[in-house]
Amino acid sequence: MSTDLGAALDGAARRPGAPAVGWAGAVDGTRRADRAEPAGAAAGAVATASDRAARIGAVTIALAWHLAIDLPALSGAGTSPAASTVVAAAWLVTAAVGVAAGVRLLRGGLPPARRLAAVLLVVDAAVFAAVGGEQLFAAANWVWGGLVWFFLLVLWRRPVRWLLALLGAHATIALIVVVADGATAPADLARYAMYVYGTSSLPVAVFVGGGALAILARDRAGTAAATLVVEAERVAAERARTERRARLALVSGTAEEVLAELAAGDADPADPEVRRRCVLAAARLRRLIAESDDVPDPLLHELRAAADLAERDGLPIELVAVGVPPELPVEVRRRLTDPLTTALADARGSARLTVVAGPDEVVVSLVTPDHDGPDTSGPPGTTSPPDTDGDGDGDGEGSVELEHERDGEIRWTQTRWRRT
Repeated sequence: MSTDLGAALDGAARRPGAPAVGWAGAVDGTRRADRAEPAGAAAGAVATASDRAARIGAVTIALAWHLAIDLPALSGAGTSPAASTVVAAAWLVTAAVGVAAGVRLLRGGLPPARRLAAVLLVVDAAVFAAVGGEQLFAAANWVWGGLVWFFLLVLWRRPVRWLLALLGAHATIALIVVVADGATAPADLARYAMYVYGTSSLPVAVFVGGGALAILARDRAGTAAATLVVEAERVAAERARTERRARLALVSGTAEEVLAELAAGDADPADPEVRRRCVLAAARLRRLIAESDDVPDPLLHELRAAADLAERDGLPIELVAVGVPPELPVEVRRRLTDPLTTALADARGSARLTVVAGPDEVVVSLVTPDHDGPDTSGPPGTTSPPDTDGDGDGDGEGSVELEHERDGEIRWTQTRWRRT
């Protein structure tokens, strides 16, 4: 070939993102990465949905508790007007922190943990100091059970040790006030321990459970998506194998017919028509084998297989390849190459094979000297790939047009594919 199709294939193999021919490990790695992408996207979507549900639940619990339980407790809070004012102001500050953190969480973000946690600790200390005395373990001291839910909001998706540290600071503040008020009797200390445990255990469980739920949802969704991808690949491979078997049966039948005639003496090997039938059957078998090769540009590879066979039969071939063909289904490639394979088997003297490719169109043409005999590439017209999904659009892969002309000097055969 004056312009070797191997050079075109090598150039295509060097384009960005194309796997190198013969490097099975690279090809397998690319396939694994392709399978991982949809699986990872599905897992991420499920994990995001699970995390959003947990966020909504945490925000709802915190604000509902603050309104339904903490707000009524303000009526009797504080042993003096000043103390009551401090407790009420602390309630408002906590509500503002909860609203700010809740808005950030529901919008998919995270609140500024350190600053808001510091504000909540100041509120914690102020309320404990304001209520004191007889109200230390009463409903008026609403920070016992209400404030810890806001710890949960401001530390969402942070390490659990941050929440434990904040709860430890909360327990320390309470213990200091308990000791300062002289409530050091065993009953008071037992009540203190019960309050710390009872008000902290549930928020910690929700905090850890929400994170674990998102992780488990991501893992299970990723596994399910990967399983579906593998199953889809298996079905596609099985369908391709079935199609290849049917194709092989058809091509083998043609070859067997010629071989049987030769073996029986019914065909003369010197007969040009018999030789043409043998070359055509061999070319179709060679192209069928080339379909299963893992190469960057299957169309050029299959054309080269047919051209190589014609060259071995003594036909000089000039090949020109312009552009990089897009990924095409096997059926489309067959409809592009079959007429050219047939014409090559019938060519005399020389041949010029041209491939012009773009993102949405591929044109393959063959020019050979004209000679006596009918056209063998088939009638001109338009063919479409089979409609496998039943929607009547040929799966959206586009149709293939076949044209050929002859004027006594040259024969011109062309196939053209356009994306629809």
